Parts: sequence; C-alpha cells; structure tokens
Amino acid sequence: MSAEDAPPRILAIHAHPDDVELQCFGTLALLRRRGCEVTIATMTPGDKGSDEHSRAEISEIRRGEGKAAADLIGAEYVCLEFSDLEIVVDNLSRRRVTEAVRRARPDVVLTAPPVDYMSDHEATSRLVRDACFAAPAKNFDTEVPDPAPLLPRIPHLYYVDAVEHADLFGNPIPCDFVVDVGATYELKWQSFACHESQRAWLLKQHGMDDYMNALEKWTRKRGEEAGCEFGEGFRQHVGHPYPHDNRLLDLLAGGE
Repeated sequence: MSAEDAPPRILAIHAHPDDVELQCFGTLALLRRRGCEVTIATMTPGDKGSDEHSRAEISEIRRGEGKAAADLIGAEYVCLEFSDLEIVVDNLSRRRVTEAVRRARPDVVLTAPPVDYMSDHEATSRLVRDACFAAPAKNFDTEVPDPAPLLPRIPHLYYVDAVEHADLFGNPIPCDFVVDVGATYELKWQSFACHESQRAWLLKQHGMDDYMNALEKWTRKRGEEAGCEFGEGFRQHVGHPYPHDNRLLDLLAGGE
C-alpha cells in the first residue's frame, strides 16, 4: 500500500492512563469508525497512583487497564515509561517524545492542553508540541538504536480540554470546536470504567467518589455548549509553522 492509500493515522498522547479516555475517547472511536488507525500513548504507567501496590505492581496493572481501553476500539496502546510527577521539559525528554511521534507516524496528534491542573499534563503538552515540530527535522537526532524514520511534515496538532474545562485558578478555558460524541459515548464510558485502579486510588487519596460521574458531567457540559447531548472540546495549534486546515474535522466528516 502506498503512503497515499494508507489510512489516516491518529496519535492521542496524554500524561497518564485514563486521561485520553476522559478527554477524547469518544472522538477516537468515531475516527476508528471512519477507517483511521489510532495509537493511544501515555507518558507514564501511573506508577505512583497507589497506596496498596508497589510502583512496579501498579504500573503493570495500569498498563493493562490502558490496553483494555484501547482494545475496545482496536487501537494500539503504548507507554513511554516516564514517571508520575517527574515529567520535565528537557532535551532528553524531548528526544524521547519525538521518537514516539516518529514511530506512530501520525497525520493528527491529540494531546494535553498547555494549561491544566497539574505539571505532568502541562509538561506533556509542551513536549508533544515540540516533538511535532522536531519529527520532520533531519538533524534532530533522537539518539536511540534503530531510530524511526522522519515524518514527511509537521502533523496537525490539537489540545484536548483541561480537567473541569478550567485553568489553574478555576477560570473557564474555551475550546475552538466541540465534537458530538453521542454515538460513541457508551464506548467512552466503558473505556473509562477500565481504569478501576485509578478510581480506587482517587477515592482513598483525594476523597473523590465521583470518578464515573465526572466523565458524564464534563462531557454533557461540552455537548450542551454545542447543542448536542455529549461533546468533547478541542483547540487546534495553528501557530507558525503548524498546519492551519482542520484535518480532524475533515476526517470526522469522512473526508481525507
């Protein structure tokens, strides 16, 4: 199959297992229905998110939960093996994320927003943005054995919503557009439910017992803004020299 005939490729990369499911899984399910190949990547395996298991044990559990969620739509799941609360923007991390982007070979990248409630999310956003820029650059060496080939161009880059659609101070963050995910909301709910270990930890660590309710609440809120029942919001990165045409919406409409 030639590059021109290959199905469009989507990379959704966020900080932790369950972030993608919360913020854009309904859209990924729609893209799979339209024939796109999807890779879901997490920066960490959620290695510090447990009071009951060791870091190695909870990492294995949460990688399994991430794969189970991805399997619901026939997506690939990968983990970049950073550590929770230790994602930093430096050259080593930038090379690591660029290599992951090159290996996924995406036409469209969905990632964490630049402003969110925790540092892992914000560092992920910056690293993915830099990696998209670096992925076609011949002289940006990721310094790994058998490196992936360069991308032909900078991929289209989109940011998912921040948690609670708000910045660090609780102020609302607008989105550029909302995708109606009513047709795939059940799959989104099922994917989030795969992350049982995260739900248990949040209950113990933060006293949060509304893990599943939060997904419905925030997805309904974005939907109401767009006149539909359930929605997922996105902002496109259109700074120089990233693509300006809205490839994500074109693909969701069934175009190329």
